[in-house]
Amino acid sequence: MQPEEIMSFRDHATMSSIVNESTSVNHGLMHSSANNQHSAILFDNITECPGHRASMNILTREHLCKVWSLSPGELIDTMGWAMDNPCDPVIVEPEKAECMQNTMAIVDVTSIPVPWHYEQDRGRYMSASVIIAERNGERNMSFHRQFVAGKNRLVARLVPRHLRQFTDEARADNEILNIAIINGADPCVLLAAAMSFNERIDELRVAASLHLKVYGKPLRVIRLSNGVHVPADAEYAMQAVITGEDDEEGPYVDITGTVDDIRHQPVIQINQIHHRNSPIFHAILPAGKEHKTLMGLPRAPTIKSAVSQVTECTDVHLSEGGCGWLSSVVSINPKSSDDSMKAIKAALDGHKSMKAVTVVNDDIQIDDPVRVEWAMMTRWQPDKDTFILSNQKGSSLDPSRNSDGLTSKVGFDATIPFGEDPAPFTSI
Repeated sequence: MQPEEIMSFRDHATMSSIVNESTSVNHGLMHSSANNQHSAILFDNITECPGHRASMNILTREHLCKVWSLSPGELIDTMGWAMDNPCDPVIVEPEKAECMQNTMAIVDVTSIPVPWHYEQDRGRYMSASVIIAERNGERNMSFHRQFVAGKNRLVARLVPRHLRQFTDEARADNEILNIAIINGADPCVLLAAAMSFNERIDELRVAASLHLKVYGKPLRVIRLSNGVHVPADAEYAMQAVITGEDDEEGPYVDITGTVDDIRHQPVIQINQIHHRNSPIFHAILPAGKEHKTLMGLPRAPTIKSAVSQVTECTDVHLSEGGCGWLSSVVSINPKSSDDSMKAIKAALDGHKSMKAVTVVNDDIQIDDPVRVEWAMMTRWQPDKDTFILSNQKGSSLDPSRNSDGLTSKVGFDATIPFGEDPAPFTSI
């Protein structure tokens, strides 16, 4: 199939191996995934949710590169281009939208295949569902884990970024915040939703640009009755509000594979649930490869952009050992003796949650940890090629962070010493 023929989430999900055995949302999806070596799976028989299906492990970097006919570097550059060239999606009528094929008569989020993956989790969580908020002419689209606290009640972990700002501003005005929650969206939408900007950028417009670039066709959206726009071909579209109430959220096993804290977080009330015929719920396994792809991969363009301001940057890889989030390898073609250290500082600035970065020459395959370690052991001197920052703002997902939430950060210069003969540092 050509990229333009693989546009909706279900086009990707149906490429998976099918599991026909009855599978429970309570730990069953995760156990089945483990038994299948966490390969791409489509569950056709969910015990608690007749008529609904679930997908796991499909949207990895390798899969996206294959179906979109892009190399990993080209994928990063394509996402970077979309960030720099956002465009408007095309609004269509609701009757032309696949996500509006069905509307639940009585709202019940427990009737769809929201999984309880890890026993340590508080309960059933939506990990791949994206929240879209619109307020006062601004829009935000972003990932937030959502604990199912009742048939129409969620508690969402809102990190202190733009949706949290929208929420706090609405509460300051004694208003609820109209939102939509989508699940089973096209990967262009998911990648854009995982992007992070210093300014309040409209991620849905970035998704529209990426969609047009990859597929050659515009992203179609519809306007829900609460005024929020959602992708027309999403598997689920939920109309909701963020209330003025907070409740306990967590514990939850997140991208590091460790248990995150219990916090008081905003309560979401779901007012309507729309879905496609025979819908497929996207059930990301936290700390799995798909999770690391969708959360970490969109940070690569921002890192590359930041490093490119100081030297020639050829590629960026968020390492699996760094949970696709906390550590990266950056390939550069240095033009001066201080370019490597400049690149380290720029990379850390380009992804504030990152804790460690290794800079290498472009002869090193950056997604091969053995080659990266080889570069360190043959080109890096710990006393002069290491850069350390203390008392930095890092990731709340790092369990080793200080009690005040701050952390230290490190950069390793594993490039060939500038100006020296490369022959002794080059493998045969």
